[in-house]
Amino acid sequence: MRCVIARYPFDLTKTGVLASLKGVKPELVTGESVTIGRRRYPVKQVGQVITRLDRRDFSGGEVTRAMARLGFTCHDRPEAAPVGVPAPLRTASALLGGTGPVEV
Repeated sequence: MRCVIARYPFDLTKTGVLASLKGVKPELVTGESVTIGRRRYPVKQVGQVITRLDRRDFSGGEVTRAMARLGFTCHDRPEAAPVGVPAPLRTASALLGGTGPVEV
């Protein structure tokens, strides 16, 4: 499939993208991402690997559109991590075993 990324034409195939990313460890996903194989990659990392361009030269949307047209699953943002309940604050007197104010 022919697509344009950063004003440059590229002929991409699904097998070619899979081969390009084989052995590439995914970076931490903080924004848009794409599932390739069993891994979820940031779109900017995918774009850099398949085009060999600097990440500042193209937008995530360009890569997302190309990957969606090739049949990969694209994601808008990472799934939210569950928010834990913070531990209660402990005072100095509680840490020292007392119940009242600490006398000096």
